[in-house]
Amino acid sequence: MGEFIAGLSVSTVLLDAEPYIFSLDAQLLFSVLIQGISIFILFALLSYLLFEPVKKLLANRQEKIKNDIESAKQDKEAAAKLKEEYDTKIKSVEKEAEAILSASRKKALKREEEITEEAKEEADRILNRANQEIAMEQSKVKDDMRKEIIAVATMMASKIVAVSISEEQQNELLDETLKEMGDDTWLSR
Repeated sequence: MGEFIAGLSVSTVLLDAEPYIFSLDAQLLFSVLIQGISIFILFALLSYLLFEPVKKLLANRQEKIKNDIESAKQDKEAAAKLKEEYDTKIKSVEKEAEAILSASRKKALKREEEITEEAKEEADRILNRANQEIAMEQSKVKDDMRKEIIAVATMMASKIVAVSISEEQQNELLDETLKEMGDDTWLSR
């Protein structure tokens, strides 16, 4: 800078002496050349120290962003595949659930039919048992009735034997006995 100021003072002196506004002397050209070289060296030095690391930093960042974008695409594709798999699984689970429910309904209907059939069979058994008991009771009643008839007949016979009765009296006694026992009993035999 000092040279530049010195060059100005020299050129001021020269301007006073010469009619030119701007003179190109060797000192000025040398100063311009030195300043150009200094600027170039400064630019190269700054380029090496600042621009290259910044370029490298930007390139690294660009590469990282590119990798992140690629990774995001892959993640998106993987997520789409997973979603498709889950949708397929959900559909298959729904079908399985429907199949299980259908099988359960069929089993329930079958079990209902079995229970109904068992109830009918049990009712038939109870009716058969009741009919058998009724038949046994009727048979017992008939046997009891026979025994009573025999007892009555024996008593009549003993009365007849004890007292000799006429035929009319025997018929009256028989009719009276029949009325006491009921005509239906004799007719059902």
